[in-house]
Amino acid sequence: MQTPSTLDDGAAVTTPTRTTRHYLLAGWASMAGTTIEWYDFFLYGTAAALVFNRIFFPSLDPTVGTLAAFGTFAVGFIGRPLGGIVFGHFGDRIGRKSMLMATLLLMGVPSMIIGMIPSYDSIGYWSTALLVAMRFLQGMAVGGEWGGAVLMAVEHAPKGRKGLFGSLPQTGVGLGLILSSLAMTSVAAMAEADMLSWGWRIPFLASIALVGLGGFIRLKVPESPDFQKMKTQGKAVKAPVLAAIRNHPRAMLTIIGARAAENTWFYMVVTFSLAYAANHLHLPKADVLHAITAGAVLSLVTMPLCGHLSDRIGQRRMFAIGLVLMCLFAAPFFAMLGTREPTAVWWAMVLGLGVVFPILYAPQSLLFATQFPAEIRYSGISLSVQLAGILGGGFAPMIATSLLAAGGGDPHYVIYYLVGLGTFAILCTLLMRSPRA
Repeated sequence: MQTPSTLDDGAAVTTPTRTTRHYLLAGWASMAGTTIEWYDFFLYGTAAALVFNRIFFPSLDPTVGTLAAFGTFAVGFIGRPLGGIVFGHFGDRIGRKSMLMATLLLMGVPSMIIGMIPSYDSIGYWSTALLVAMRFLQGMAVGGEWGGAVLMAVEHAPKGRKGLFGSLPQTGVGLGLILSSLAMTSVAAMAEADMLSWGWRIPFLASIALVGLGGFIRLKVPESPDFQKMKTQGKAVKAPVLAAIRNHPRAMLTIIGARAAENTWFYMVVTFSLAYAANHLHLPKADVLHAITAGAVLSLVTMPLCGHLSDRIGQRRMFAIGLVLMCLFAAPFFAMLGTREPTAVWWAMVLGLGVVFPILYAPQSLLFATQFPAEIRYSGISLSVQLAGILGGGFAPMIATSLLAAGGGDPHYVIYYLVGLGTFAILCTLLMRSPRA
């Protein structure tokens, strides 16, 4: 027996009958992989905010050292478009599944190496060079991971529930953040000398075990039915990245503009605000990490809930609602942090990460995927999203740190920055194709 499945690109995909178990396996496998990859990626961001300025840039002024640490954080975003190009090309030519296995290794091994890099005091600038190189490889891995993970989820999913299943790999972001926050919270509780000498390395070294688990789960998932059908019909494109740029410039530009705002908001909450709260507001690091973890825990519920709701009201509308909320909440977010009250700080993180972010992030998988046909879909969404990552998340902590300094420690320029990006993103979203899957 055969059943059709589509991603709203006009091309029916005929595959053997799939049960709920098949849909869930693809969704959970995508979520497991993204959890592990984002654990590694977020772990670096947290370490950059808390310890890397003292480990790898000890001779610099604290503010300059923080900027330098965030600079190495941004290197990962520079590597992401290259990863999107490379893995997107082979994901459209060879298959989604094999690329997901490769990106998992490319993330885990450099993370383990970061945990073994000697400090600046031991080998000088070589430590910084190794750190930057490993971060670049991590960026490439994430650049290829996201597109493949969301496509495996939505291309396997049944019609009418693609938004829900597409939100499962997005939920892996919250899980990865929880694991990385818990790992860094545990080492932050150590004596400072022990944490700076060896404690911070433990979470990075532990990633190798998670990579093995993720690889085992992903091996059980069959190839995407959309990719199989595309190959059977002989629709493979020789240079999918070039085809996406040449034939779908509007789709790419609108995704870049829309996604940059969401990405900036996320890293403003989980990375910049951590450094802001610890270094400028002098709040206990552990308390802020606990608040971030609480927001991530809430996102485990709200992310799939928003994915389900997006199937009811539409992914484009859901995303636009999230952008409006982001603009409206930017000023209250920093006002709540500025109170220095533990309860207010806790609620700022929980609402920012557990409510606003899922409304933005859950509908992206299907919304962005349906802007491209199957034969160039991996390349199209990967390159678009990762270029947005450079403009948004990659440089956002550095831009925000500079704006904070320009404002004399007052975050009003940072708020203007967020609202400006959000307003532009709303316009880009209105120009997107609305999914009907």
